[in-house]
Amino acid sequence: MKFMVITDLHQKASNLTWINSLIKSRNPDAVLFLGDVTDMGTAEDAVEIVSSIDAEVYCLPGNCDPRDLPAKISSVATDMHGKSAQIGDCYVAGLGGSNITIFDTPFELPEEEIDAKLRPISRNGMILMTHAPSYGILDHIPNGMSVGSPAIAKIVQDFKPIVALSGHIHEDIGAIEKDGTLFVNPGPAKDGYCAFITVEGGKASAELIGPLDPA
Repeated sequence: MKFMVITDLHQKASNLTWINSLIKSRNPDAVLFLGDVTDMGTAEDAVEIVSSIDAEVYCLPGNCDPRDLPAKISSVATDMHGKSAQIGDCYVAGLGGSNITIFDTPFELPEEEIDAKLRPISRNGMILMTHAPSYGILDHIPNGMSVGSPAIAKIVQDFKPIVALSGHIHEDIGAIEKDGTLFVNPGPAKDGYCAFITVEGGKASAELIGPLDPA
């Protein structure tokens, strides 16, 4: 299975040109959209953007997305907020929003709620797609501080996903393997970043792309 992973588009719809160009040339099985489709926009804005992606899309809200995005996005994509899906031979579990920030953005969740929503749908060896990263991995802001979610880190520890995908932290792009889990932050799509994830024979690999020239 091959997935295109995008996150943090922040309503820069002009970048759909290169996103769709890569979809056409790479032919992924699906696009996993990790949230911040909008930049404090509306669910209708998100629907318009996601409906313009030329692939099957599995989508989460980010912390800058509206609270009604999950309900509205299901008309054009598979809503993955607090939900799971079987994509080919891959079991995928998702949770959008972020842990609490200092910015009081629209879609933030306390750690207890993150655990309560994610734990019941988690399975060993899953693909985990979240907007916020695990605490301590690909979660460092420019001053070096970790701002990821301890609850997501505990889910990773308990269920050992084959891949843990996250966005949210624009500055900490990368792919890191730790304790059998491949952690990937593809980087913000608004700045021309994405990733392709290949899962085959119980193993996962990542190709980071960008920055492409944003439109």
